[in-house]
Amino acid sequence: METYLIAGLGNPDKKYLETRHNAGFQSLDRLAEKLHVSVTDKKFKGLFGSTVSEGVKLMLLKPLTYMNLSGESVAACAHFYDIPEDHIIILFDDINFSCGRMRIRGSGSAGGHNGMKSIIQLLGTDAFPRVRIGVGDKKAQQDLASHVLGKFDPDDRALMNEVFQTAAEAALTIVRQGVTEAMNRYNGLDLAAPKTEEKPARSKADPEKAAEKAKEAPVKDLRE
Repeated sequence: METYLIAGLGNPDKKYLETRHNAGFQSLDRLAEKLHVSVTDKKFKGLFGSTVSEGVKLMLLKPLTYMNLSGESVAACAHFYDIPEDHIIILFDDINFSCGRMRIRGSGSAGGHNGMKSIIQLLGTDAFPRVRIGVGDKKAQQDLASHVLGKFDPDDRALMNEVFQTAAEAALTIVRQGVTEAMNRYNGLDLAAPKTEEKPARSKADPEKAAEKAKEAPVKDLRE
């Protein structure tokens, strides 16, 4: 049976629960809810759960190593089950994109993300799909650590709940339809953009009813 490993990155302590750096954890939680799977088994230095969806075995993983050592958990699971690199999907936060946006890639560098650096180093490759979840850049003169370890602004909280759900759907799209389809579907998406309401389409006039109305209309007497 074809097998995929989907890992969401974050830090395990409760104080980090809803921080920007835990966007990967929060997205994986939404995926677990969607698949009705419990990610509670303590394995591979993380929390682990698995299920079968549409004939594919899905392994969900939340490393508990703290962000900078995420590779110890991901590599342990991938090597144990002999999962090919293109079947490993990583969900993680990215300050290079604003809240409401995400970027999917089939491979690439860590982009300065320490968790991804660890995974690339211990897997020995960067040729695996990833969903980069925009959490917004730090403010001028702000320390990067305080930004990513801080919680989302109240105005962004509701938006990010939608983003986490969409990131989970993006991971499933990679599994079921491939990286290219996921890129086409989600890379241009901006969930922060104002929603436009669709106007109801005007119903086309029925020519037969129009003809009947014309017959019923009073005819003007031209002799007047």
